[in-house]
Amino acid sequence: MASTPSITTTLRRLHPLPWLHSISPPSNLRRRFPLSTLSSTSPIDHTPLTHINTNNNNNSDNKKDNDRRNKNSDSFYPKRGQILELECESLAFKGKGVCKVAETGFVLMCDRALPGERFLGRVTRKKDTFAEVKKLKTITPHRDYVEAPCEYASHCGGCKTQNLLYEAQVRAKEQQVRELVIHVGRFSVKDPEFDMIMKSIVPCDIQYHYRNKMEFSFGPKKWVPAEMLEEHNDTDSYALGLHAPGFFDKVLNVDKCLLQSEPTNLVLAAVQDCWRNSELNLTPYDVHSHAGFLKHLMLRTGRNIETGVAEVMVNFVTSSYKPDLLKPLINKIKGIPEVVSIMNNVNTSVGNTSIGEEEYTLYGKPTIAETLRGLTFQISANSFFQTNTRQAEVLYKLIEECASLKGDGTEVVLDLFCGTGTIGLTLAKRVKHVYGYEVVDQAIADAHKNANLNGIYNATFIKGDLNKIDENFGSNFPKPDIVISDPNRPGMHMKLIRFLLKLRAQRIVYVSCNPATCARDLDYLCHGIPERNIEGAYRLRTIQPVDMFPHTPHIECVCLLELC
Repeated sequence: MASTPSITTTLRRLHPLPWLHSISPPSNLRRRFPLSTLSSTSPIDHTPLTHINTNNNNNSDNKKDNDRRNKNSDSFYPKRGQILELECESLAFKGKGVCKVAETGFVLMCDRALPGERFLGRVTRKKDTFAEVKKLKTITPHRDYVEAPCEYASHCGGCKTQNLLYEAQVRAKEQQVRELVIHVGRFSVKDPEFDMIMKSIVPCDIQYHYRNKMEFSFGPKKWVPAEMLEEHNDTDSYALGLHAPGFFDKVLNVDKCLLQSEPTNLVLAAVQDCWRNSELNLTPYDVHSHAGFLKHLMLRTGRNIETGVAEVMVNFVTSSYKPDLLKPLINKIKGIPEVVSIMNNVNTSVGNTSIGEEEYTLYGKPTIAETLRGLTFQISANSFFQTNTRQAEVLYKLIEECASLKGDGTEVVLDLFCGTGTIGLTLAKRVKHVYGYEVVDQAIADAHKNANLNGIYNATFIKGDLNKIDENFGSNFPKPDIVISDPNRPGMHMKLIRFLLKLRAQRIVYVSCNPATCARDLDYLCHGIPERNIEGAYRLRTIQPVDMFPHTPHIECVCLLELC
């Protein structure tokens, strides 16, 4: 009889946190800490293995073991299309629910499943270490269930956890950061200082109407979830709303969004009320045929600096410049008192971007204003600005506290991934000089404007791709005392990490919108990479999660590292 591979060996390939694979280290580094060792426990550590016998000399026992394995194979390795009754145990990275096969501990990931919820799910995708499941029907609601106030919450990709008690949302986010810091960052819970390093998450005191920017898409056909098709008979009509989760070409029609401000909801309602009128000859852009006029409706909210009253910018993104076609919409929405700017970005490309090649002011002024940490910022249609202004105040205060500035004007700050300069400018008046780097041209231009607007002349902003730095990087600015790094979701490139380890600034404040890549980069900066002869140079002092976006899986973190 042919020898049977060891079941024990097979089981060891499983991992309790399969979502860690999405941020796994490069293949040439996996020998240092393979994913199978990223966790101190395995989902099958407690599965009895005493019945398993891999002794090839005992054919009778082997036959019994094979029969037993074949009987349980469907439950251990669920097949695609198989329907299972599952219970969600926790939330993982990106807000997916973690479930396990009861008999074996095999991990299944399910979108929109929440802790404590029992449900029927169909296996849609199977990998070696886990499977993905689509929820079909809830059997028992999750333990922190609340009624979602938004009618689109079950189908819109924006607010996956709206029906989860907010206190439970922030607990889950804090736990995700903690697990990533331990399993990916390799910071030990046995370290007596660990509890001081890992701070409790800062919740957001406003859970709705906190976004100052929303982007809606026009589509030639409304998308309706399969389970609601019988209730809707207008699926062939035009749509204005949000993209269905996972689809670039399907638009869920939305009449109101509870995340944006009330004035912008009035604008959305006004546009929805008239744009489908056939007499206006307005057509939505079709991403397949590339025909149509209206692409996106972008709404931004700021504040009048003198009165504090809300100001709204409306930006129509179109495939060509035809202002006469937009006049009926302009006349409709300019009567809303908060609307002070109506813009038209013209994007002739076939892509789905909302940034235009040309920009026109159709009504009012070309920018709106906002204040942050005592500074004024002018925001154009395509400017980057923190999406949650109120919570950005909290975030920037934490950054300033971590920077521990002397305040005597002697320190130099290097602001990496500076965007429009908001972080560096809030620190500039207490330091000698700020040097900011950013790859986006428009962001650098806005940073210069914001500096001049606030009378700040000790800030230099330079265009540069921080993923492509060479050995000359750093030659045109003095050695900084403090480095602020606020990368996008992929985190920092290895070239930049090497530079920082060689630079040896006294403090690094790492601001992250992705705790997974953040934990990876903290590991490199603190523990080094022996296989590449890279030594760590920093000690992690604090990591502070911040909830910037309630009801979404997104988590911000502010981390302080000090030179060893």
